[in-house]
Amino acid sequence: MGKRSLIEGAEIFQRLAVALGLGLLIGSVRQKARNDIAGVRTYPLITIFGCICALLTAKLGAWLAAVGLLTLAIMLVIANLHKIKANGNEDDQNPGLTTEISILLMFVLGAYTMLGNLAVAVFVGATATLLVHFKHPLHALIRKVGDKDIHAIMQFVLIALVILPVLPNESFGPYDVFNPFQTWMVVVLIVAISLSAYIVYRVFGAKIGTIVGGILGGLISSTATTFSYAHKARDSKSLARSAATVIAIASTIAFVRIIVEIFVMAPKVAIEIATPLFITLIPMVLGSAVLFFLGTKEKDDTELPEQENPAELKSAIIFGALYTAISFAVAVTKDLAGDRGLYVVGAISGLTDVDALTISTAQMAQSGRLDTHIAWQVILLGALANLLFKGVTLSMIGRIPLSKFVLPVFLSAAVAGGFLIGVWPKDASFANMFKQIPAFSEQKVDRNELSQKEDGKKLSQKGNGKRTE
Repeated sequence: MGKRSLIEGAEIFQRLAVALGLGLLIGSVRQKARNDIAGVRTYPLITIFGCICALLTAKLGAWLAAVGLLTLAIMLVIANLHKIKANGNEDDQNPGLTTEISILLMFVLGAYTMLGNLAVAVFVGATATLLVHFKHPLHALIRKVGDKDIHAIMQFVLIALVILPVLPNESFGPYDVFNPFQTWMVVVLIVAISLSAYIVYRVFGAKIGTIVGGILGGLISSTATTFSYAHKARDSKSLARSAATVIAIASTIAFVRIIVEIFVMAPKVAIEIATPLFITLIPMVLGSAVLFFLGTKEKDDTELPEQENPAELKSAIIFGALYTAISFAVAVTKDLAGDRGLYVVGAISGLTDVDALTISTAQMAQSGRLDTHIAWQVILLGALANLLFKGVTLSMIGRIPLSKFVLPVFLSAAVAGGFLIGVWPKDASFANMFKQIPAFSEQKVDRNELSQKEDGKKLSQKGNGKRTE
């Protein structure tokens, strides 16, 4: 009994320490802000007050915590009245409610720390502290966000939180390729990636660095970025190198985006599918780095062109329809023409939308309807077809001043990808690679021998038992 009470006492002290730490954390932030009501001493006292009220509810009832919260609220009213009386009635003064809400929150958080999950309590306390601390950056961010950006966010809320939950999660049509819920989930994923980059672009403005411009361009739309910068390079030959750098980085990020989509949509077979794509990515990264460092002496005045809202409902519906069409085309082609026909589908689909091709193919590999070796070849072929399309486009628009910088990067990736498609072993994977390493193979043999010995001991023990009987 004494040991149990000792353990309970230690846990209580631990929870009190967490509550005290959370109070000190947010109290120090409010003290820095020169708050007149509560600071570095008052906030810890409030969290401890909440802890004690929560402890006493076990013996006195839940009403005690409610009385404690009400008492604290009355004290806040009195403190504010005194503050107004001392400072005078200033009509233009906007006191806000951050201090009052944070005080009430810390009381409730102190009570929850004593009765609930410590991880949740720490998360809530840390989040509240960050919100209080980053007051000015958050206000500046909201000032930069315009009506257009709020419209984009609201449309994403419509797509993700209104439409998605009501869709049926079952397959329809021939080959069972159309699942409304899963199709719209893919739409939400793609829109979320593009919208994140779009918000960053809107917040930081069009004038951003070459690297950031390329990254955002690749996340929003590498094809649109290629078109825009090819026109810039045509209009001003002095911008050819910086435009080429942005296009190369955007196309590199497009490859990274493909790999991320594979890991999200097909985690079981992601390594097998993504490994050749990662190898193809290497010359893209190196080529982009060379272009960037060759152009470091030039003035970096990269300005990202005006981007369209990626969360438009019309665009989301079009992408969903395109994804379904490509999924159906892959299923029909595999059934009628076999695996070979998928390469044609991959090459054609890559010219329109690599994301739809990547996700539909990866999902088929995940479900076992498509061999992983064929899957990565189809995806890589689509990505290379997209590179070819962008290469032809920039050569026609930007001509030699632009193409002489970008095409070597694209060609290096095409050569690497084509070589892998031709020679990459069908059963190649990280697991099979590790088997070729002596240390790993020896460990596996040793483990097998140990398991065989243990099985032999168990069998002999059973035999001895039977003989004894």
